[in-house]
Amino acid sequence: MTPEELAEAGLRYDVDGVVATVTLSRPEVRNAQTPAMWRALAAIGDEVPDDVRVVVVRGEGQSFSAGLDRAMIGALFALLAESDEEISATVDRFQQGFTWLRDPRFVSIAVVQGHAIGAGFQLALACDLRVVGDDAQLCMKEPALGLVPDLTGTKPLVETVGYPRALEMCATARVVGAAEALEMGLATLVCPVSELDGALADLVGAVTAPVAGAVRETKALLLAASGHSLDEQRRLEREAQVRRLRELAGTKG
Repeated sequence: MTPEELAEAGLRYDVDGVVATVTLSRPEVRNAQTPAMWRALAAIGDEVPDDVRVVVVRGEGQSFSAGLDRAMIGALFALLAESDEEISATVDRFQQGFTWLRDPRFVSIAVVQGHAIGAGFQLALACDLRVVGDDAQLCMKEPALGLVPDLTGTKPLVETVGYPRALEMCATARVVGAAEALEMGLATLVCPVSELDGALADLVGAVTAPVAGAVRETKALLLAASGHSLDEQRRLEREAQVRRLRELAGTKG
């Protein structure tokens, strides 16, 4: 997508060396999200260069994202004119704006300050790591609106905090502050908002220090681990290590 098309969807996208940065750029509405933004996020996912090692997702202004733009709710209900299968296919396309952030080619980092509500919280959860400002407010708001979280947030939430805590957070739609987020593992680190850029730079430097292929293969192993038996995971580890050894040696099998 062109910069102009991205701007129309409320996004900016920049690549600087091995770091790509996606910025939600609707500060006047606390970076509220729209279906057009989700489609544009998916398009960015298709364009990330192979040599990018870190993807940063952040919000312009004082909030990461306050969630779904309430002006869009009517448009979502308009989907009911379609069949269940067509609605599901549309939501699948929306979800693709989030799923690409799990790609093993890179490590994704959300920089969260202020509000990360509903779809905003799910976007942060779609990232591998979260650098969180001490003013952050995280909330899975959808159940309070009569909806379910459907932008890929339920799986990472359960995997991070466990089922009972995830259920409690969703069922009550309560706000989780930065300190509690760190305690629960939702935040990789917490710092004053004024120090977010420095903390991000330090983390990016640490993540990109190891050999790129080693990080890529390790992320793939960790992503798959919960769905495999020990024997299956051992096999995948062996296969990944063979690939690493051959790449390091400059040979092929």
